[in-house]
Amino acid sequence: MKTATLPAVRVEPALRNAAEAVLDEGESLSDFVAKCVRDGVAWRRTQDAFLARARDAVERSEREGNGIPSQEVLRRMDARLDAARQRLAAGKSRAGQ
Repeated sequence: MKTATLPAVRVEPALRNAAEAVLDEGESLSDFVAKCVRDGVAWRRTQDAFLARARDAVERSEREGNGIPSQEVLRRMDARLDAARQRLAAGKSRAGQ
């Protein structure tokens, strides 16, 4: 397999120094950059797949009419948050007795 080069990227000296400071033993800056690019590509692909599944789920929910309106979800989350705050406040008041 032939290799290709990535474009040269200009960075501030502080960023280059920071990158060099975290290199593993025997690792070159080129190795580090290539690994970061591979990890970044994998992450972007994961994000894209997640967003595609989310869009499909929204479309399916709208098509089937079995979704929960966002206002209802927010109301339920607020209720749970209020209950948690009340439990926390009750625990603090008992601890102070």
